[in-house]
Amino acid sequence: MNELKITLENVDPLILWGPSNEYFELIKRSFPKIKIVARGNELKALGDEAELNNFNKKITAIINHLDKYQNLSNNDLESILGISIPAKSEQEKSTEQNKDVQTGSSEVIVYGQNGLLIKARTANQRKMVSSINTNDILFAIGPAGTGKTYTAVALAVRALKNKEVKRIILTRPAVEAGENLGFLPGDLKEKVDPYLRPLYDALDDMIPAEKLKTYIENRTIEIAPLAFMRGRTLDNCFVILDEAQNATDMQLKMFLTRMGPTAKFIVTGDVTQIDLPKKQQSGLFNALRILENIKGIGIIYLTGEDVVRHKLVKRILEAYGDIQ
Repeated sequence: MNELKITLENVDPLILWGPSNEYFELIKRSFPKIKIVARGNELKALGDEAELNNFNKKITAIINHLDKYQNLSNNDLESILGISIPAKSEQEKSTEQNKDVQTGSSEVIVYGQNGLLIKARTANQRKMVSSINTNDILFAIGPAGTGKTYTAVALAVRALKNKEVKRIILTRPAVEAGENLGFLPGDLKEKVDPYLRPLYDALDDMIPAEKLKTYIENRTIEIAPLAFMRGRTLDNCFVILDEAQNATDMQLKMFLTRMGPTAKFIVTGDVTQIDLPKKQQSGLFNALRILENIKGIGIIYLTGEDVVRHKLVKRILEAYGDIQ
């Protein structure tokens, strides 16, 4: 009997083997003549040479797919292994649906770092996922902690991984939230990055550090202040404007008219946290009013029921009157 040892590199075993080791069990059933053992990032298989060669070819293809797309599904395994996975019974589907309702989970948007499953966790987050499938512009409006930015970034990362777009562009108005950052040392990027930190934080959860660094260096992912969008045509990309309540009427009009023929735009904002100078009006109110009946533009309002931070966040927002 021959032995094959494989060290798993650049892939997360939690994603490779699937939820509750579902994919691992499926792979084992696909090779009944081989004994397969997995411990940590080590994989060992025992069997005759021909079977091991076939197994090595298939498992390498699965690993390469996961390394490239950071994603793995039953359909991917069917294709790579050359098998047909039996459809789940109605009872199994019902059990899963009930579990989703009870846990506030739903279909995974994207597989993140260290096996993190990034899902739409509330009813209105799920509406965001549904709306962006049928609209090219989506406004997601709600108070802090409702996951509107995080969900938007997850949708953008999914589109990039699925090759639906070639680039992601994340932007925010560079408006100070009660603090003066203008005297910070460093170049323009170092001065502006503090404003954009929440976008980096979301990406850190979803893309491996080295790959994210490469994406940013080759401009597959661009993170820039809203003013940098002026004069551009944004096409074949997924664009998110975060903190849109801090954009003026002219800035929002400028941003929305940058849209190319094959782009997707998500605009997020919290109308209770406007940091513009007192003499300046937020353009978000006007945009929501004049664009609400245009086909192809979706508007989702998130509420206190969508707060996914610590349970005290909802109570704090209620105390401040941001949610009723």
